[in-house]
Amino acid sequence: MTAKIPSVLTMISELIAIPSVSCVNQAQDQSNQAVIERLANWCNDLGFNTDILPVPNHPGKFNLVATLGSGDGGLVLAGHTDTVPYDAGRWQNDPFRLTEADNRLYGLGTADMKAFFALALTAAAPFSPLLSKAPFPSPLSKGNKGEFLRQPLIILATADEESTMSGARALVAAGHPKARYAVIGEPTGLRPVRMHKGIFMEAIRLRGQSGHSSDPSLGNNALEGIYQVIGELLKWRKQLQATHVNPLFHIPVPTMNLGHLHGGDNPNRICADCELQLDLRPLPGMDMEELRAVLRQRVQQVLEGSGLEIEFVPLSEGTPAMETSAQTEIVQVAERLTKHTASAVAFGTEAPYLTALGMDTIVLGPGDIAQAHQPDEFIALNRLQPMIDVLTQLIRHFCLG
Repeated sequence: MTAKIPSVLTMISELIAIPSVSCVNQAQDQSNQAVIERLANWCNDLGFNTDILPVPNHPGKFNLVATLGSGDGGLVLAGHTDTVPYDAGRWQNDPFRLTEADNRLYGLGTADMKAFFALALTAAAPFSPLLSKAPFPSPLSKGNKGEFLRQPLIILATADEESTMSGARALVAAGHPKARYAVIGEPTGLRPVRMHKGIFMEAIRLRGQSGHSSDPSLGNNALEGIYQVIGELLKWRKQLQATHVNPLFHIPVPTMNLGHLHGGDNPNRICADCELQLDLRPLPGMDMEELRAVLRQRVQQVLEGSGLEIEFVPLSEGTPAMETSAQTEIVQVAERLTKHTASAVAFGTEAPYLTALGMDTIVLGPGDIAQAHQPDEFIALNRLQPMIDVLTQLIRHFCLG
């Protein structure tokens, strides 16, 4: 017989019950250690070799790399252990208690994306070594008799995907784990995704001189400077969208959102300080650092001679866009198993970091992105077994073939 782990619903329930919010606001940020340790225990029960890796310079944050088998190829099943904060007063159910109703499972992280780990472990269980001390590789359980795990299967669980991506960045810095293919179980509605946009966020801060509003010569108005900056940014956005188009995306152009503006303190004072915050979501093939450099250059040029001081503050390191070729084996196998053509999405994932580690990566999960980050987040019950079936076939193809 194979090693034992709890049922799917039990595992989902236990994972949901462990708070692991990550947030750029330190007052709301939490450790993910308890989730990582729970996953590591289940992986140990299946015969995986587990490594719990502290994330450097982020106390209380950990990654898990659990490996079944050995070799240079194989398959990674990956996800993040953190959730976003929640609006307690807007939930009809307890966010930390799995609630089954209307053929749905409600709870914080059901869709995005703790439930995926329970499905991945359930799919992995039949490929576990026997509980006997037979050397690996071992014969598989009944139904797979005579087959051997010839390439490693890796369960990867990360920290802080919802905030800083510190977990994924730490893995790239360490050059670990190594595999040939990867599936990230973010919510895609059981449809494979091979492309997504990137994102970076920037603050532009201008400092002028305050003074009495009755005489403009007494000051230098930072708010008027921001007005010029906004005009230049909208002009640049129009140019970017005219020259960068990818029809595979629902919104086929890069987007720029001017999301926050604050300046001044009173209508009868010349505004001395003003800040604009924006996000820019580039398409695959657009380099984030080049875009940041152009952004700063254009702002400096439009304000040349204004006398205003300019400060640029990256609000995040940013996440690159991701693209995996439609011709790669992982894309073609996933399309065959799901009966859906791999698509493109606007939201970001950890896929660029796994790609940087040398893996052909897709995003494929049972939840729906419309449920992510919402009160009463849920996953449909009828998505669970189909996801397990797809993962089982992916393991068979990439680890047994």
